Amino acid sequence: MYNFRTDLALERRELLGRLEKSGENLDGIEVEEKEVNDKIKVSRVKITNESGENLIGKPKGSYITIDVKKLKIATEEEIENAANILSEELKKLVDIHIKSMEDVLVVGLGNEYITPDSLGPKVIANIEITRHVIKYLPEYVEEGTRPISAISPGVLGTTGIETQEVLEGIVEKVKPKLIIVIDALASRSIERISSTIQLSDTGIVPGAGVREYKKRAKHKHFRSSSCSNWYTNSC
Repeated sequence: MYNFRTDLALERRELLGRLEKSGENLDGIEVEEKEVNDKIKVSRVKITNESGENLIGKPKGSYITIDVKKLKIATEEEIENAANILSEELKKLVDIHIKSMEDVLVVGLGNEYITPDSLGPKVIANIEITRHVIKYLPEYVEEGTRPISAISPGVLGTTGIETQEVLEGIVEKVKPKLIIVIDALASRSIERISSTIQLSDTGIVPGAGVREYKKRAKHKHFRSSSCSNWYTNSC
């Protein structure tokens, strides 16, 4: 495994390109890229075996990267278009793992008081929560609405509780079929900051960004992240 300072599977694959040119076989790594329009590009990296894991330093699974050029100065229409693409890609991943009406828990990792690490809590503040409404006021809910709950567990430095411990307690009581985890991540390129999203179905280890490696949760969950050039998964 090569030591990369990036959380993006796509960037890790790009760095391996020089090995491929030298004739080395990059077995277990598949790449597909699609230009949606002149502003948006969707790339898919699939790690299929142990050889691919060792080369790229990430577990087997699918990694989808959505790059949006000049997102910081994008028009409302361009932002909405990017959001629709993200929604479609996330829905495809979710549909692979659970049925249409099963419960989803959305978790926003990070420290809301530190800008580069505040993505998770900020997203949670804008999630439409439906679980309690479906339970107590079902007559006011549109038919076909999925039960959604959400939590921003904070970080060890402000709560004194490991994120893993908080989530294990919530999962035990709520029993969601799927957990969607949102966190900031690290990129090698400053151009990707606030303009790149990575989706994956391989899970996340809270605290890995500050070398506080924890056990991986037993429940399946996704990682949906925007880029930060500081650190990742600081819990």
